[in-house]
Amino acid sequence: MAGLRVPNSASGQGLGGHRRSWAELLAGRLKRQKYNPERAQKLKDSAVRLLRSHQDLTALLLEVEGPPCKKLSLSKLIDCDSSEACANHSSSFIGSALQDQASRLGVPVGVLSAGMVASSVGQVCTAAAETSHPVLLTVEQRKKLSSLLEFAQYLLAHSMFSRLSFCQELWKIQNSLLLEVVWHLHVQGIVSLEELLESHPDMRAVGAWLFRNLCCLCEQIEASCQHADVARAMLSDFVQMFVLRGFQKNSDLRRTVEPEKMPQVAVDVLQRMLIFALDALAAGVQEESSTHKTVRCWFGVFSGHMLGGVISTASPKRFFSHTLTQILTHSPLLKASDAVQMQREWSFARTHPLLTALYRRLFVMLSPEELVGHLQEVLETQEVHWQRVLSFVSALVVCFPEAQQLLEDWVARLMAQAFESCQLDSMVTAFLVVRQAALEGPSAFQSYADWFKASFGSTRGYHGCSKKALVFLFTFLSDLVPFESPRYLQVSIESMGLYEDLSSAGDITEPHSQALQDVEKAVMVFEHTGKIPVTVMEASIFRRPYYVSHFLPALLTPRVLPKVPDSRVAFIESLKRADKIPPSLYSTYCQACSAAEEKPEDAALGVRAEPSSAEEPLEQLTAALGELRASMTDPSQSDVISAQVAVISERLRAALGHNEDDSSAEISKIQLSINAPRLEPREYTAVDLLLTSFCQNLMAASSVAPPERQGPWATLFMRTMCGRVLPAVLTRLCQLLHHQGPSLSAPHVLGLAALAVHLGESRSALPEVDVGPPAPDAGLPVPALFDSLLTCRTRDSLLFCLKFCTAAISYSLCKFSSQSRDILRSCLSPGLIKKFQFLVFRLFSEARQPLSQEDAASLSWRPLYLPSADWQRAALSLWTHRTFRELLKEEDVHLTYQDWLHLELEIKPEADALSNTERQDFHQWAIYEHFLPKSSASGGCDGDLEAACTILVNALMDFHQSSRSYDHSENSDLVFGGRTGNEDIISRLQEMVADLELQQDPSVPLGHTPSQGHFLFGIFGRRLQALTSGWNVAASLQRQRELLMYKRILLRLPSSVLCGSSFQAEQPITARCKQFFHLVNSEMRNFCSHGGALTQDITAHFFRGLLNACLRSRDPSLMVDFILAKCQTKCPLILTSALLWWPSLEPVLLCQWRRHCQSPLPRELQKLQEGRQFASDFLSPDAASPAPNPAWLSAAALHFAIQQVREENVRKQLTKLDCEREELLVFLFFFSLMGLLSSHLTSNSATDPSKALDVCAAVLECLEKRKISWLALFQLTESDLRLGRLLLRVAPDQHTRLLPFTFYSLLSYFHDDAAIREEAFLHVAVDMYLRLVQLFVAGDTSTVSPPASRSLELQGQAGQPCGIDNKSSSFSAAVNTSVPEKELLTHSRGNVKTPTLGHVGDVTNHSCLGHVPARLAMRRHCFCQSPFPVV
Repeated sequence: MAGLRVPNSASGQGLGGHRRSWAELLAGRLKRQKYNPERAQKLKDSAVRLLRSHQDLTALLLEVEGPPCKKLSLSKLIDCDSSEACANHSSSFIGSALQDQASRLGVPVGVLSAGMVASSVGQVCTAAAETSHPVLLTVEQRKKLSSLLEFAQYLLAHSMFSRLSFCQELWKIQNSLLLEVVWHLHVQGIVSLEELLESHPDMRAVGAWLFRNLCCLCEQIEASCQHADVARAMLSDFVQMFVLRGFQKNSDLRRTVEPEKMPQVAVDVLQRMLIFALDALAAGVQEESSTHKTVRCWFGVFSGHMLGGVISTASPKRFFSHTLTQILTHSPLLKASDAVQMQREWSFARTHPLLTALYRRLFVMLSPEELVGHLQEVLETQEVHWQRVLSFVSALVVCFPEAQQLLEDWVARLMAQAFESCQLDSMVTAFLVVRQAALEGPSAFQSYADWFKASFGSTRGYHGCSKKALVFLFTFLSDLVPFESPRYLQVSIESMGLYEDLSSAGDITEPHSQALQDVEKAVMVFEHTGKIPVTVMEASIFRRPYYVSHFLPALLTPRVLPKVPDSRVAFIESLKRADKIPPSLYSTYCQACSAAEEKPEDAALGVRAEPSSAEEPLEQLTAALGELRASMTDPSQSDVISAQVAVISERLRAALGHNEDDSSAEISKIQLSINAPRLEPREYTAVDLLLTSFCQNLMAASSVAPPERQGPWATLFMRTMCGRVLPAVLTRLCQLLHHQGPSLSAPHVLGLAALAVHLGESRSALPEVDVGPPAPDAGLPVPALFDSLLTCRTRDSLLFCLKFCTAAISYSLCKFSSQSRDILRSCLSPGLIKKFQFLVFRLFSEARQPLSQEDAASLSWRPLYLPSADWQRAALSLWTHRTFRELLKEEDVHLTYQDWLHLELEIKPEADALSNTERQDFHQWAIYEHFLPKSSASGGCDGDLEAACTILVNALMDFHQSSRSYDHSENSDLVFGGRTGNEDIISRLQEMVADLELQQDPSVPLGHTPSQGHFLFGIFGRRLQALTSGWNVAASLQRQRELLMYKRILLRLPSSVLCGSSFQAEQPITARCKQFFHLVNSEMRNFCSHGGALTQDITAHFFRGLLNACLRSRDPSLMVDFILAKCQTKCPLILTSALLWWPSLEPVLLCQWRRHCQSPLPRELQKLQEGRQFASDFLSPDAASPAPNPAWLSAAALHFAIQQVREENVRKQLTKLDCEREELLVFLFFFSLMGLLSSHLTSNSATDPSKALDVCAAVLECLEKRKISWLALFQLTESDLRLGRLLLRVAPDQHTRLLPFTFYSLLSYFHDDAAIREEAFLHVAVDMYLRLVQLFVAGDTSTVSPPASRSLELQGQAGQPCGIDNKSSSFSAAVNTSVPEKELLTHSRGNVKTPTLGHVGDVTNHSCLGHVPARLAMRRHCFCQSPFPVV
């Protein structure tokens, strides 16, 4: 075989110059050699290997073709664009040729065809690629591969294809093999991915190959390549296969081959991808880099849609658990001590977004219990990567509310284990987990201080079981000291005494009491040992706040000293010699003891000597400040400034009476009242000295050098104002800037502005400030506080704000001119820069013109500190300054359209710096010329007028919902609408809405399509949805105020906003009408209606809009009738409102109709006329006409008319009800009940409660006389189409909830045999009673009280709490009241007794509501077969 020469198949020429077939060559060899079966088999094997390595498919086909055939190439078969492929050749022809050739060679046809297809696949893959690391085919390659795979499927179908041989051949071209080809082979069933991977001899090599290709695939997916859909499908299929095969419980799936390597390869590839992603995040992957895109895409495979095919199996859960383990344990480089120091940087907000996104996807598959259990298992068994472990804990408590309890339980077990056997690992884990969870705030986990106090704040804590446990705790806390932050150290030492009574089961006492016990024990130990106790020495170092603030004051209590020093005196002297008592404190103690000898009675009371002169510390502070000011103008004294500032700090502490150790107390948040700042006299004087000195020093230093060359004096001086004195400084700044700003001189403005800049420079070290209204509720950083202190309301405040902003920005630009822009931005709040832009635009018309490059000006600080400073010139100079213009390019300092509106709304027009005309011109320029055409990225509206209106409406609503819209003076009332500064802005809204109306076709309502309705209703809906729902007073008032503002806006806009411009026959109810009806039914019915009717203004506005729109239709009368007929079911409150206000509404509508039509009013409007006429006739002495239909409208009209009749005439007129229809009486009874409730709920109701009760009683009497059932009115539901759906849309929800009150208000008027005659009566009575009790317990009946006259009547009814007349006693007898009233009315729940159903808070029952028979409850059980609920 070694000497065998294969002719060149491509040329078809042998060595002799003529063509000889392969069979002839083999035949010649056989003639020369003796036949040997073994050699024949070896020859066949060698031929197969030769074909696999060196076959030329074109030449092979030439061997089997007949003389008339053309030259055949497989490349033409797979060429989709070749006509020959379709016309002359077929898969069957090539298959036949392969069979013939295989038979001649004695080679299996499957092996031969597999090699041929593999070679063709290689040719397809080696075509030109679009990327340097391709994984996807081009369009041309994909077409060729499709044809080739069709041929391979034919071979498979006819058993002419060997999968194993094909896999082996493919791996030979591994370097050029594309991942998409492998996917197509798997998807189309040529050879599965599992078979392909099993055939590779090297598992690690195939894992590396798949890893590289998956990375490239992820990168191309994120790059939004042309074939992204194919790429995503590939990734999903590969991941599903890897997860299913790599994480199946039992690896027993059978394919063509025995699966052995596939699970290992799958796990290896998935692990490689995860480790690559974790390493990339740890190295700080750059945003939008190729690696970042790869990681982002790979983390996306953990989402449900990527695992959709296998999500129902158990494999994904095992995969997620394995992934979590790898995350927590990969590359455990950090030690626990590193975690203690650095864990603050690993909170949820500071963790890389890709990693937190991965955590959240893992949380979808695994429950909180499984996650905590898995975390516990990993920490107990493996080395971990602490950063990822703790960031995982943060994500856990943020994403799962229930995780808090799970972590607390786990930590409790860890702590128990730690103290049981002194396990340091459990202790470290518990502390790290608790501290990390506490970083996410109280909404996610309890604070570390609360946990520590609960765990160790009493002798019942973990350390209380033995002395060994206590030593273990202190040793552990001491070991933490070099690594932990001061705030954790402070928590650890703050509330624990020096000595704890471990035998006591109670909690620790107050610090003062604990200190007294500690002193006694320390003196006792000193008496026995003669040495300072070790515990006291440790406390003086590690627990200094407790030692100084509690222990020493308890020890140094003044007393008459004994002539022979006792143990206490010796102990004090030992501490003094050891420098453990501050000299000033010891001196005070000695003086107090001397005074106690002279006044023993005072000594017994522990009275301390007061300083002889309170002014002395202030005088010393004034002298120190004067020395510093003298150094400002003397360059030779620059080196002593820091020492002088240190002296000032010490003198300031003494002037304020602060301990030297008080500065160690951390202030977490400063409470400040902007509207009423208060300072103690001593604080006021000291802080004024500081602020005055700072302003004088700045002026002195500026006379010598500009800010950038003044040295660090200002920063050093500012630091003296931090710490304990900072709240007083900020309070005084609030007084000066917010309340006295316009009266400040130029030096004061410059000095305070510079101080604000330096406070901003140290913003990271300063606590937040919690201020009251009108500032936001959340805590503010100090720079943002100055934004809240500067108001823009009047001419004076506008000019002062301009001065302060100009001075602050100019000073910061000069002071930090050589530093980065980030430093500049940290010193100033964005709000202050935005206010400067607002003021410049508003006050200087020349600033509204675009700036050119030539306009850039230089900035000089020197003119500003001069007394005659020209603030306008300084502001315009700053406005055109190059650095400032560069600063304005930052996104967060843009003055946006919304910012402008919020500031403009605060302006008081009557005190504005602009005249009315100037203000209107400014508004026109700002809206139409500046913000409307500006891009949204720059704070504008992109030219969208509707967007501009939307922002304006939201700004108006926000302003009126905020406390800024009210006057906060002590003598002012909070009135809706506040100041009138928004009137001009509403005028601008009217103009813009009118423009939008003109831009639309009259037949199409405002919006992009007729179905969208008006954008205003969308705004209202979104805002209402965001409000807190419920019936508590705060939520109700907020919602009512919001709705009143909606109504105010709607009334100021064209009436077409409510109804549309016109109605069309194909769509008579416009989207705007539907939106308005929904607003009325869901919101206005509850908050903007009284007694079953809307207010007159909104009612008239709607009807004007309705007629306007209908008059534009082809048949106005028909359209009005149709819309109002729909109102009866869709929004009946509109019609009852029209009835109430008909006397003033009718002339307007009649005039509007007759102006366009000569015909009578539409029929539905005539029904309203007839209803009002019927009510008028009914109450007249003459005979009444029959009630028109519908009955409920006539009843509503009659109800409104009755309310206007004098009380003495009501009873007489209501006798006519005996002749009316039953339906009208039922509706009238319901409206009367609503009137009764309104008389109680509305303070300015026109109807007296006694009159309303009489009307209800008269209608009820008529109903009972005619035996008309009325109980259904107290059981209304939406499913009741006859009554419920109609009446529930008329009455406010509050009224329907209070129907039980009306039921028992009428108790004395019920007929004697009501309980017998009506089967449902007892059921309704008990149900009403239970609801009334529930309302009382919920506190919602506080607005309901019985009429005064009725209460007085009932006070004299002994033994008959309901005794209006004899009917009440008859009724009580009918239902057998056998339970004592005292027992009935004190039905208790626990220790709380429910009072009677009279006035809330009144223990005595003064109402007929109280005596409700308890046996009703027993009867209700019989009716309902349900237990009596406990209220």
